[in-house]
Amino acid sequence: MPRTRIKICGIRDEESAVAAAEAGADAVGLVFVRSSPRCVNTEEAQNIMLALPPFVATVGVFMNHAPDTFAEIEEECPTTHAQLHGNENESIVRACGPAIKAVRYAPESIAADLKRWEACEDVEAILVDGPAPGEGVPFRWEDLAPHLDHVRKPVFLAGGLTPDNVAEAIRILRPYGVDVSSGVERERGVKDPALMEAFCQAVREADVS
Repeated sequence: MPRTRIKICGIRDEESAVAAAEAGADAVGLVFVRSSPRCVNTEEAQNIMLALPPFVATVGVFMNHAPDTFAEIEEECPTTHAQLHGNENESIVRACGPAIKAVRYAPESIAADLKRWEACEDVEAILVDGPAPGEGVPFRWEDLAPHLDHVRKPVFLAGGLTPDNVAEAIRILRPYGVDVSSGVERERGVKDPALMEAFCQAVREADVS
């Protein structure tokens, strides 16, 4: 099996970014959503990007931003990837893409959401989050598994992942990547280097199990 990529989201300072990279993260998420406790401004994001070692990707996280605002932020902080985490429609995705499109897991809508964004050429990957994004709430991964059979784009799994449960999530779903934020925090919005290391180690062990 190919190895599972790791994104640690909601990085707010250079020290946490370096710790995430040293733990083994493939990417760090920079949240540009003002209502989030993990929000960074463009100056903070620039400093984080400069602190990262080569080959660690950055993902700008946006939610219902107007294309002009998105473009202004990306001009100042040209991240490796953009993640759209709101209710963006195809025209917004087209204006901001290529992008990772996030969807919330809900039994009644997940099949349609996956089909919709699988068909959108401006979506480079799909992120399936929990029912309450950013709150660390997991869902039944077994219920998602059948819906991924016909998805050809890379799928990232988020929502309630921790060092203790990520291996089980990988075993059930074998996603392209996993995305963690609150599950590696010692308090809301503050990353814990030891938890980031434990999370990455759990992913590596799951990949060889």
